[in-house]
Amino acid sequence: MNIQKQDILNMETRYRANFINSLGGFKSVVLVGTRSKSGLENLSIFSSLFHLGANPALCGVIVRPDVSERHTLENIEETGCYTLNQILPEFVDAAHHCSARYPREVSEFEASGLTPEYLFDFQAPFVKESHLKFSVELREKHPLAINGTILLIGEIMQVVIPENCLQESGFIDLEQARTVTCSGLDSYHTTQKLVQLPYAKPKF
Repeated sequence: MNIQKQDILNMETRYRANFINSLGGFKSVVLVGTRSKSGLENLSIFSSLFHLGANPALCGVIVRPDVSERHTLENIEETGCYTLNQILPEFVDAAHHCSARYPREVSEFEASGLTPEYLFDFQAPFVKESHLKFSVELREKHPLAINGTILLIGEIMQVVIPENCLQESGFIDLEQARTVTCSGLDSYHTTQKLVQLPYAKPKF
């Protein structure tokens, strides 16, 4: 099957969203924890997290177009603080439920049954059930003119990680941590490592 640009443009909206979202392969999926200055907690699920640099330790997330209330974005803009929490198989359903649109005054923590946890005197809540999680402070915000999305660049401040998942090299064994990944908009997966290879050098 060969699909051209015009075929993509002609796709029904939801079909096209599913098609393009799954085209890029497996993605990181995390729960983003925030709290407003007035104390309202929010928890949302994001599959747009990516590594941006190690010195300083930076990561990026993409926020969808601001066409309706974006409580996560508003809280991050207001406080500059958020947490990123990896998902385990046992609370995938609860994590996915955080994509539902609740009024601002309703906490997704309470709605999903997940537990807010405050560590390091950090303003934003972590997810207690998550084994691997880290706090982030906003450094840059970039509206993207091409489609109205917003790129948030944050600096990693503190990390919580199981000791048995951290190797001597600094590599984090996400399979040992039982981290869930995703594809498309609503498909969640566990992983199986094929091989871990040494640093590649030219053969000639």
